[in-house]
Order: sequence, then C-alpha cells, then structure tokens
Amino acid sequence: MPDRPDQHHAVVTSSTEATAAAPPTPRWPLPRGLIVLLALAAMVVVIAGLRAFADILGPVFLALMLTVAVHPLMGRLRRAGAPGWLAVTVTLLTVFAIVLGLAASLALSVAQLATLLPTYQDRFEGLVQDLVAWLNGLGVGTEQVRTALDQVDFGALAGLLAGLLLGLAGAFSNLVFILAVLLFMGLDAASFPARMRAVGGARPDVAVAFSSFANGTRSYLLVSTVFGLIVAVLDGVALWWMGVPLAVLWGLLAFITNYIPNIGFIIGLVPPALLALLEGGPRLMLLVIVVYVVINFIIQTVIQPKFVGDAVDMSLTLTFLSLVIWAWIIGPLGALLAIPLTLLTKALLLDIDPHTRWMTSLVTMGAPETPVPVPPPRRASPDPEPVKGSPSAG
Repeated sequence: MPDRPDQHHAVVTSSTEATAAAPPTPRWPLPRGLIVLLALAAMVVVIAGLRAFADILGPVFLALMLTVAVHPLMGRLRRAGAPGWLAVTVTLLTVFAIVLGLAASLALSVAQLATLLPTYQDRFEGLVQDLVAWLNGLGVGTEQVRTALDQVDFGALAGLLAGLLLGLAGAFSNLVFILAVLLFMGLDAASFPARMRAVGGARPDVAVAFSSFANGTRSYLLVSTVFGLIVAVLDGVALWWMGVPLAVLWGLLAFITNYIPNIGFIIGLVPPALLALLEGGPRLMLLVIVVYVVINFIIQTVIQPKFVGDAVDMSLTLTFLSLVIWAWIIGPLGALLAIPLTLLTKALLLDIDPHTRWMTSLVTMGAPETPVPVPPPRRASPDPEPVKGSPSAG
C-alpha cells in the first residue's frame, strides 16, 4: 500500500531540516600547528613594536586608564542634571589634579631626599667600621673585608635610594604630553556611551568585551586605591613614630607601589629600610622591616587579594607574568599598569570573539563554570520543493 502524500511530505521536510541543522564541519585553510606559529611570530612583532614606541605608548596607556577610572563621575554629573560641558570640565579637572598632584609630590620628595642623603656620609662610614670590627671578631680577615666593602660605597647606596624614586617619577616625565592626551580622551569620553550603544547593536560581543574591560579596570583601580591609602597611612604613622625621616614620602611610595602586583611591597620597603639603617643602625632597620611585613602581609597578602580577585579574576601566574612582561615592554609605567593592560589585552584577544572566549578559563583564579558551546553559523538553505499531492503544492 503506497504511503500517503502527507506522510511523504513529513519525511522529506524532517530530513531537510536535519540537513540544515547539521553544523558544517569547520575546515582550516592551514594546519593548526602552522597557525599557532604564525600567531606567535605576530606576537613577537607586536611586542617589538610596543617596545620601540614605549615612550609614546606609556603615557597613552596611563591617560587611557585614568580616563576609564574617572569616567563614571561624568555620568553621575549628567544624571544629576549638570550640563554636558560642566560634567566634562569637572571630570577633566579631577583627573588633572590627580596627575599633577602625584607628579609634584614625587618631584618634591626626590628633592628632599637629595638634600638629606649627603648628611649621612659620616654615619655610613661609621656603620662600615662597626661591620669591620664585628667581622674581625668572627675571625674574618680585615683585608678580605676591605676588599668586599670597597665595592659598596655611600654613592651606590644613595643612588639606589634616589633611583627607585626617579624611576617612578620618570613615569610623569612627559607631563605635557600626558595632560594633552587626557584632554582629548576626556572630550571624546563624553560621547563614548552613545558609540558603545551603536557598536552593541551591530557587534554585541565587541561591546561586551570593552564593557568588561572598563568595569574590571575601574574595580581594580578602586580596590588598589582604597587599600593603598590604608597601607600608606599605617606605614607613614609607624615610620613617624619610629623616627624615620621623610615618613610622608615613604607613605606616598607605599601608596604608589600598591598598584604593582606581587613585588610592590618589596619596592616600597627598600628605601625606608635603608634610610632607617643610616638613621638608627641595624636595630631600627630591622624594626622597620618587621612593621612593614606585619602591616603589608595582613592587608596586601591576606585581605586585598580577595577583593582584587573578585575584581579582575586573574590567576596568580598570569598576574606575575603580566608584571614582568609589561615592565619589560614600557618600563615603570608597565609595572604600575600591568593588571589593566592585561585586562585590555584579554578583551582584545579573547573576550571579543565567542570562539576564543573559552580560553579565559585558563587564566582565571577559580574553577569557571562550564561554558556554553557557541553554535556555528547556519547556512541558509532553500525551501524544499513541495511534493506533488501535498497541501502546499495545491
């Protein structure tokens, strides 16, 4: 008995839908190993280009991060009823005040340190004599001690103290260029939300990636700023109580180095510890080290990483490697902006494409949720021809 026309039509339709729903097998034009090698070669070329233009890119990246950080202020002013020009002006003045305040504080601190260090020349020589006498008591020959200590002089110690501050102050050396970039970025930021809405309509993945970068950067900067202020106040008060000179300077240094992941605490500890050695001898230096370790271990190692992890969700290995790589590429500014720059790179290379977003699971701290597979694009298939005798053929 032949099949009824409606049954035959259902079979043809279901087979056609199954064929249309079957995802096409992706075909790579090149072997995957060769694609990986080409990607690595392109990365080397990009890094070489970034290093070649580090003097320009460093201030640009700093201006970008500051603009992202203060942009919510503009939105709040607009929602409060302020006109656009006033919101932009207040935001620009705020970010200018931040940059000029940090630059002036570092410049003044370097000048104070340069004035103070020559007064410790005699104390340094006295410490060297005490060290020689102590080593002689342990049976170490005077000639051997002199040979070793001749390589360490007061000029090298003073250079180490000043060099750390000059390295941070060098981040603001091209101050006019930074302020100019901030001005233009601040003006463009007024229309940026409308641009992102337009982008989101055509390319929602791109809008989500940039929004994730902006939110992560603001959260990280907010957390680092709050905890940096706490550490700076506690360290500064402790140093002032112990009688270490320039306690305000070392508090400022602790605040700035809090933005440097992993090793910022050590960088902020070295100058006050060395100055404490010159001021009060080894006992005062050890006291400074103990106080710094206690304060910074509790705040920066126990409490702060929890909030930073919630803000950026980056693995510890990636955090450390980002510090090393960005500091090598663009210098001291790279160390200060390592986390935001890594978030920007992640947004541009991984988050922007649904087919590469699964790689973020490899660089996060915790166990991520199972990602939802991205369905491949479906090819448009022509409508099946109606079967003779079916209702559609009538």
